[in-house]
Amino acid sequence: MFSLNQRFQTVINAAITYAIFIIFLIITLFHFQLYVENNITETVKVNNLNIIKPILNLRTSRMFGGSGKFPKENLRIKFDLNTDLSPLFTWNTKQVFVYLTGAYNSTSTSSSEVTFWDKIITDKKNADLDLHAVMGKYSVWDKQNGFSNKDLQLKLHWNIQPFVGNLIFGEAVMSNSGDILHIPAKEQKTNGTA
Repeated sequence: MFSLNQRFQTVINAAITYAIFIIFLIITLFHFQLYVENNITETVKVNNLNIIKPILNLRTSRMFGGSGKFPKENLRIKFDLNTDLSPLFTWNTKQVFVYLTGAYNSTSTSSSEVTFWDKIITDKKNADLDLHAVMGKYSVWDKQNGFSNKDLQLKLHWNIQPFVGNLIFGEAVMSNSGDILHIPAKEQKTNGTA
């Protein structure tokens, strides 16, 4: 009635269907397990974030947002940071991307955010950050005015990149009130005549 070929196809089709169902079930369980374990935002705290010195320069280069006629204020920061990101590492963590941002009110939009520093941590042994007098990686500028006389709300963000599942984003809790940085006005150079 049925040939050997038809019986073979029926068995293979059933095996492939069950395999796809099992793979889908495993991925779904991993996905839900990641969200069940995502209560780690409470345990990641910044022990110390100290801004040593904000550095404000005028730049005319296009690479820094300016032009020959209209220079832009560029801001870099030098900072100390002490935090432990090891609670973010589980069996499914491939790497953690951590970055320091500053949010401020801008004239063109209600709020703007710039990134001063970032780091990729690939191992739990390197997740305890104790940085001293680190210069920010990026020189940032505001598209409209500048950073003079503005207050920046500093935040430490993290992003868990898992082996399986979606990216998980979060923000570390600041333990001190020193997370607001006031940028003083840029001192104007005057030509003194004696």
